Amino acid sequence: MIDCNNVSKRFTSFSLKNITFNLPAGYICGLIGENGSGKTTLINILSGLYSYDGEVRISGRDYCNHEYDIKQDIGVVVHGDIFEAKESLISNANYFGRFYKKYSKNLLENYLERFNLNDKKKYKELSKGEKLKFALAFALAHEPRLLLLDEPGANFDIEFRKEFNSLLREFIIDGTRSVILSTHIISDVETFADYILFLKNGEQVLFGDVETIREKYRMVSGEKYKIKLLKDRIIYLEEGRISCNALVKHDKQGYDKELKVWEPGIDELMYYIGKGKDYGTINQIL
Repeated sequence: MIDCNNVSKRFTSFSLKNITFNLPAGYICGLIGENGSGKTTLINILSGLYSYDGEVRISGRDYCNHEYDIKQDIGVVVHGDIFEAKESLISNANYFGRFYKKYSKNLLENYLERFNLNDKKKYKELSKGEKLKFALAFALAHEPRLLLLDEPGANFDIEFRKEFNSLLREFIIDGTRSVILSTHIISDVETFADYILFLKNGEQVLFGDVETIREKYRMVSGEKYKIKLLKDRIIYLEEGRISCNALVKHDKQGYDKELKVWEPGIDELMYYIGKGKDYGTINQIL
């Protein structure tokens, strides 16, 4: 679905550097990282809103030669008011829907009903969460093959976030469509992401399918000297008052029986791999 090869974007005070990943059709990718890590910049590049260096291909097509066709197949939800404030939801959707060959008024109305949005309500009267629901309904109403979502979930109430997670799974169920979801809500990533792409300070720290990534790493807890015996398997070691915790590369060499060992969560991967990236080589860490 998406092929990125050495994609970079330079601004005055920030640079996105050499992002390379391949997301197959039929999967959800959680785009994670701190504020300022480059998530929105990458979403804007994939949406065709920014120029860039490197190569981006979506469904085998590049923006230089197939921009119109690519944008027909993309649904985008970003923060910011792109709709007409004084117009109703249905008027907004029908106006902007003219630019999409597959836009369906009936489909739009179905989503508005599902999201409990009044199609006659003016856009300016919506809350922030409702505006994002409307943007999502519109994005889905032109039947995209790729959804690019820039942190919408933070403004959804708990009940709708459950609906949102179900909706994403419905979207990819036929195996021909994919989602990239930028989010700070790690519990959501744990729930629905098949892949994760982790950015830090404009650099790609980690990309892969969640199952494989978790199999490659383990968290260990115990006495420092016992953890240090794992040597170059250590990604990052953090000292505590009583014991130490570390993220390590998992292999068949095993672990000291006095060490507590468990499979890392996404939040632990973000924290410890991010720290390891910051501190440089394993010799510097230890």
